[in-house]
Amino acid sequence: MQIESVEEPIIAIRVSQYPEAKNPEFLLLGRSNVGKSSFINTLIERKNFARTSSKPGKTQTLNFYLVNDNFYLVDVPGYGFASVSKETQKKFGIMIEDYLKTRENLKHVFLLVDYRHKPTEDDILMYNFLKYYNLNITVVATKYDKITKNGRVKQDKLIKETLKLEENESFIPWSTITKKGRSEVLDVINSYLEEK
Repeated sequence: MQIESVEEPIIAIRVSQYPEAKNPEFLLLGRSNVGKSSFINTLIERKNFARTSSKPGKTQTLNFYLVNDNFYLVDVPGYGFASVSKETQKKFGIMIEDYLKTRENLKHVFLLVDYRHKPTEDDILMYNFLKYYNLNITVVATKYDKITKNGRVKQDKLIKETLKLEENESFIPWSTITKKGRSEVLDVINSYLEEK
């Protein structure tokens, strides 16, 4: 898939502000420092289109990026950040849950976890939460290039066992540096677009 165009995001904090178009949507979820903005920029081949920040918790809205006038990438606030108040975290949680429960054109969820570490309690909770809603999930393990070749078999096993991934569930190691995983993620998106 060639990325021909990406529009500045439609920004929403409530259901009434979501795009009216019924294009397929692909949700990006992950902890606030997992590299979601870098993931978006690599996927759409644009530098700094999604603003990256050294300070976690920068995304505080639902951001709908229209790609190729065809589908939306939906970026939501990261979870598990200590610097944001409990009240704000709760608001984020409600905002994400509202989206998950009401959005019929949500086709697939990409759950980003940090390849360098064992998935956190928050990662496990989010994964189980998505499973509860019977959503189609791909686990994307970011920062793959930070682990040596020798350590990768161990990390694969650690992540899959911690999340209790089943054999048929999709797991994609990802590197913004080498673009590893990009074609696999685009293939997942494309499989839904071909169904339209």
